[in-house]
Parts: sequence; structure tokens; C-alpha cells
Amino acid sequence: MSYNEIKQKLIDLSNPQHAVILQRFFKTNKGQYGEGDIFLGIRNPSLHLLAKTYTKTDMGIIEKMLFSKYHEERMLALLILVRKFPKEEETGKEEIFKFYISNTARINNWDLVDLTAPNIVGAYLMDRDDKELLFRFAESECLWEKRISVISTLTFIRMQNYDTTFAIAEILLTDKHDLIQKAVGWMLREIGKRDIDAELMFLNAHYKEMPRTMLRYSIEKFPEKLRLGYLKGTI
Repeated sequence: MSYNEIKQKLIDLSNPQHAVILQRFFKTNKGQYGEGDIFLGIRNPSLHLLAKTYTKTDMGIIEKMLFSKYHEERMLALLILVRKFPKEEETGKEEIFKFYISNTARINNWDLVDLTAPNIVGAYLMDRDDKELLFRFAESECLWEKRISVISTLTFIRMQNYDTTFAIAEILLTDKHDLIQKAVGWMLREIGKRDIDAELMFLNAHYKEMPRTMLRYSIEKFPEKLRLGYLKGTI
């Protein structure tokens, strides 16, 4: 399948009415986090189906797709990489990983990060001792690299390995952007679903420093009395 054929398929699936909704939802106005992003109006199930169809797309075409002005074309490029990654030998996985982390400027909205970072960055680093990249990204000035740093650890959380998530959460503890606050809170909540004592230990040490949004996300599923205790600062 050529690049032009893939692009035409996306255009055929476009929905201008839904695109208008997505433009608002993903904050694309001037000064917002998704400023300038352009949507075709294609729903995610259709993109996942296309990714399955185009799994054998070569990296040259994927790179061209990732530099598209259209959000869904970039998403499709990343979803294809997610499908390619587990099928590759070690050298192929390393190529995809390096390609991904070299193009974070194009992974430039929260859904692009959330649907792909755990399956590529997290999966690649899972069994490696050196996770320095995640800490470097956590200190980055780039919003999307910060989000990648914490969302990638979802892979570790699923394997009951929480140390990296906690360490990155400490770096991002007072970050002012709500997309980072929500991401950290979400990962803490994911830990709590598996090991509530581990989450409580972290919260008890840090919850009074947390931005309200981060705290609310992290305790969202708590029993009401416990949740209110954290919100009121009485724990």
C-alpha cells in the first residue's frame, strides 16, 4: 500500500461534522495545548482497523505519515508502529523505539501518547535496567515528553513494578499543566488498583503537595470517607 493510497483511504473516511467536535475536544485553538492540530473526523475504531490492515507498511511511509498535518494520519502511523513492535526481532524493536523517541514533537496530543507510549517506550524499557530516558523526559520542557515519561510506566505497573512510576511522579509532583497532573494521578490510581497499600504510602508522603487535579485523579475510586479525608487534608 502506497502513501497516497493510505492518505486517500483516510480522506474517504473523513467526517467534517465530527472533525469540528474533535477540534474543540482536543483544544486546538490559539494558546491551547493542541493549537493548530487539524482533524479529519475519523473515529478510533476505524483507525485501529486500518492499522491492522497496514501493519506491513514500511518505515519510510510511516515517517511521512507522522509528519502529516492531520491528527488521524499521525495516529494511524503510531498505531501501525504499536502493531509492528511485538512482531519484530530485537533490532527491529530498537529501531521503532529510537524512531519514536526521536519524533516526540510529532506525538503531540494526549491521545497519541496514551495509546502508544506504553506499548513502545514502556515495552522496550520494561526489562532494561537503564530507564534514564524516562527521567530525562520527565524534566523536559516539552509537554508531550513529560506525558510520555509517566504514561510509559503503565507497562511496568501492569507487571507490578511501581518504583519508576513513583520516582517520576515525584519529579512531576508540582507540575502546573493539567495534562501532566491528570497523567500522574491516573498512574497512581492504576497502582492503587493493584496494590492499594503502595499507593497510600506514596499519597501519605506527598498528597499535601499535589495539585488538586492530580490528587482527585489518584483517589477517584477510593471509598467516600477516605477520599474526603485526602481532599480535606485530614489523613
